[in-house]
Amino acid sequence: MKQKVLAAVARHGSVTGAAKELHYSQPSVSHHLSRLEAATGVRLLQRIGRGVRLTPEGQLLAHRAAEILGRVDAAANELAAQVGLQAGRVRLAANASALSTIVPAAVATLARAHPGIELSLIEQHPVEALQLLRHGEIDIALVFRHADTQVEDEEFRLVHIADDPIYLVSRRPGDSLANHRHSAWIGGCERCQSELNAVCRHEGFTPRIASLSDDMVVVQALVAAGSGVTTLPGLALRAHRRPDVHVTELTGFHRRIHAATYGDPPDPPAVTAVLAALTEASTPLPVA
Repeated sequence: MKQKVLAAVARHGSVTGAAKELHYSQPSVSHHLSRLEAATGVRLLQRIGRGVRLTPEGQLLAHRAAEILGRVDAAANELAAQVGLQAGRVRLAANASALSTIVPAAVATLARAHPGIELSLIEQHPVEALQLLRHGEIDIALVFRHADTQVEDEEFRLVHIADDPIYLVSRRPGDSLANHRHSAWIGGCERCQSELNAVCRHEGFTPRIASLSDDMVVVQALVAAGSGVTTLPGLALRAHRRPDVHVTELTGFHRRIHAATYGDPPDPPAVTAVLAALTEASTPLPVA
C-alpha cells in the first residue's frame, strides 16, 4: 500500500494529486510516505515550492513500485477474467416490466454463454434500485429514464440498453391524446405521473387523474372496464396485454432503459457478461 502511494505521488508530483487519485486524505498520504521513509531509511521526497519532487532514491523505488503494481494488477485481471466467467453471482434489480421481458431473455443468453454465472434478481423501482446499488447491495440496476432526466449521481455508470416507446391505452383503435382532454385518466407512481403530465401538456391539457395504480394488469383492467385511459411503456405491454384494449404509440415519447453500475471501472467480468446479455436481449418486439 505504501508503494502504491509513492507511485501516485510520482505520477502527480504532489501529495494532493495522489490523495485525489487514491481517494485518501492528504494526512493519510503523508503518513504512508513517512512510514515508507522510516522503513527504507532514506529520504524519498523533497519539497519544491507547493509541490514535491522525488529524490533519486525515491525515483528508483517509485519506478520499481509501478512495475510491481502493474504486474500484480495484470495478474489479478487475468485471474478475474478466467474465474469470473466460470463462476460467480451477479445481483440485479429492475422493475416488474423489465423483469418480465428483457431480463428473462438475458438470463437465457447468459446461461448459454456462461452457465457458471448465477444471476440473482430483485424487483425494485428505479429510485430504490439505484439506492441499493449505491449501498453495494446489488451489482446492476436496470432503470428507466426520460429524455430530459438528469443523472442523479455522477458516480453511476450507465449502459444504454434500449429505448422504450410510450403508448396511449384506451378502448378505441387508432385513438389519440386529443380525444381525451376531458376524459378520466389512470395515473401511477410519481415518475410515471410526471411522464403522463408531460405527454398531455404537449397536447395542451392537464390530465384529470381519477384512479391510481402501478400494476400494469390492474391499469389495463380499469381501461377495459371504461374507468379511464392511461399511458404505458412498451415493456409493460409486452409483459401483459389485454385483448380488449387498444394501444397507440405516441410518437416522440419514450423511456431510455439503462443498466447502471457503480464505482470505478472496469466492471468485474461477470458483471460485464450480464451487461452484454442485457444488451443482446433488448431487441424491441411489437406490442400492437
